[in-house]
Amino acid sequence: MTRVIHSMRGLMSHVRKVADVALDRAPAGRRLTVFPGDIFIVSYPKSGNTWTRFLLGNLIYEQEPITFANVESRLPSIYVHSDRKLKKLPRVLKSHDCFDPRYKTVIYIVRDPRDVVVSAYHYSIKVGILGDDCPIQDFVPKFMSGTFGSGLLADPRWGSWYDNVMSWLAMRHNRKFLLLRYEDILDNPERELLRVSRFLEIEPTSERLSRAVKLSSADHMRKLEQKESAEWALTKATRQDKPFVRTAKAGTWRSALLSKCVAEIESAWGSAMSQLGYELTQPKIETENNGGPHALFQKM
Repeated sequence: MTRVIHSMRGLMSHVRKVADVALDRAPAGRRLTVFPGDIFIVSYPKSGNTWTRFLLGNLIYEQEPITFANVESRLPSIYVHSDRKLKKLPRVLKSHDCFDPRYKTVIYIVRDPRDVVVSAYHYSIKVGILGDDCPIQDFVPKFMSGTFGSGLLADPRWGSWYDNVMSWLAMRHNRKFLLLRYEDILDNPERELLRVSRFLEIEPTSERLSRAVKLSSADHMRKLEQKESAEWALTKATRQDKPFVRTAKAGTWRSALLSKCVAEIESAWGSAMSQLGYELTQPKIETENNGGPHALFQKM
């Protein structure tokens, strides 16, 4: 009887998915139709993708600032809209997918995975994947396994932080590719936004850059979230007592993670972290590809 019930549930789930696609309700995800002129803002989740969309959107759209209420119609996520609807929207698109050879113009954002895991932990509580009583050290192995976010969105195929980041860095050639570090955007948002602008062949005035940065500040985004969290696709069905825009700082892992958790992350991903300029607490991990801090930036 139990086997029959499970089979029926599986069948009903399949029928719902087929109906969603047929009725144009399913988010595009990996099924997205990609056009040659598409621009993709790509990152592993909780690495600054939304902030980058605000920065770029506020630079492009001078008449009306980007808000949580309009960001999905201006710089849409491939996990929110169907493929058919996305064909009618502006084509600066958000993605968290691992390397996709169809993406020809890519702005890729990377963030220290020790901070990513802290942000992902709090987001998992906000969306109800974790309870308030789940210690962060119990979440770290799940995060590292690459199953963070599974079931939340349509066919995300994000992999682990390492899978995602290294897939793009290894295959970045033969396409227009810009690598940004979340920490560098924090340090000097105008400088990094100018890099993005030139990458996209936009030459903004200093006033236009300053306006975009001001309208995309963490404080301003928090105020917008308080007013619009019930409207935005990523927050409307989540806990309203937990913010989406949290500290917007680098290095929070130092007080949030146990030393054993830090050691686990560095042991698994230390070589990639070193190449991206992230200082390790453990003895430096030497690999044949390790060219020192920011080595990957120096090669591009």
